[in-house]
Parts: sequence; structure tokens; C-alpha cells
Amino acid sequence: MTLLRTERLILRNWQERDRELFHRINSDDRVMEFFPFRRSRAQADAVMDEMRDAIAEDGYGWTAAEIAETGQCIGFVGLNAAEIVPIVPAGTLEIGWRLAPEFWGKGYVTEAARTLLDHAFGPLGRDEVISFAVWNNHHSTAVMKRLGMRADPGEFLHPEVPDNQPELKRFVLYRLSRTHWEKQKSPAS
Repeated sequence: MTLLRTERLILRNWQERDRELFHRINSDDRVMEFFPFRRSRAQADAVMDEMRDAIAEDGYGWTAAEIAETGQCIGFVGLNAAEIVPIVPAGTLEIGWRLAPEFWGKGYVTEAARTLLDHAFGPLGRDEVISFAVWNNHHSTAVMKRLGMRADPGEFLHPEVPDNQPELKRFVLYRLSRTHWEKQKSPAS
């Protein structure tokens, strides 16, 4: 099921052929540098199944990103209901991504995220989208800035990160309003 298309990518639901890549990006130390866990193959398979089922129900979620020209899955970029209460209200829409390292630095995340933001502020009718990352995850925060997201002042301690991993507990939060997104997209007058 194709959900959205960009110039170079298809954002779609997960397929059986994606399992190896999904496990790889969830167990690779470079990809998971800012996460407190690595997933076994069985854990990755279970999470991929959950993500696939959530997309089928909601029409959006953590979607597989596939290069349109080759059909190769490169990771995921998606919209999902954030679950960091009380930091943000339940149901707040989050945008996030995770790609295999060989696809970093090619603009895929920014391209897909722009299309997803159009979808969030258009058909989904949202007024705000957020994103968050470990405070020193400069690659992710650079994407957030390219998208026009604005940093909230200060940081927060992510309640789901174990206390024995303090280097991964401090997060920054970025926000993008529909109004700011529309202003960015309109031609300068």
C-alpha cells in the first residue's frame, strides 16, 4: 500500500521483504547511537508487525521509505502519535525517521518529511507537529531546523530512557505550527 510519494521515494506500509533491513537499522550501533537499546531479530520482527498494523488502522504511522526507481527499502520516515506525557499532550503528532547509514546525507529524510508535513497540515488537519531527539543528536536536529521547526527552550528528561543511561536521557523538543509551515511554503511577496 503506497501512502505517499515524493520525487524519489515511495512511503508505504511494511512488507515481508523489509524484515532484514528493519532488523539491521534497529540493531546497528551507528543508527541506534542515540537509543538505549538494540533489537534482536525477533524483537525487530514484532515491532515491524506492530508498525504495519498501526498504519493499516490509522492511515499514517512509521512508514517504510522505498527508493521509487529501485524498489529498495532504506528505512522509515513517518508521522506517529507522540507518547511522552506529560512533556507533550497525548495524541500530539510527531515526525521521525531512521535510515540505514548508506542512505544518510542524500536528502531522503528531508524530502520525505516535507511531504509528510504537507499531509499532516493538509488532509490530516493538524495544527502542530513535533519532533524530539537526544540533545546532541546534531544530524536529527539539523533536519528539524531545515524543516523550519523551532526549538522549545530548555531540555527535558525522557521518562522512558533508563536512569543508568544519563547520556541518552536529555532531549530537545522542536515544534512546527501549521501557520509557520504555510508561511514557509508561500512565495515571498
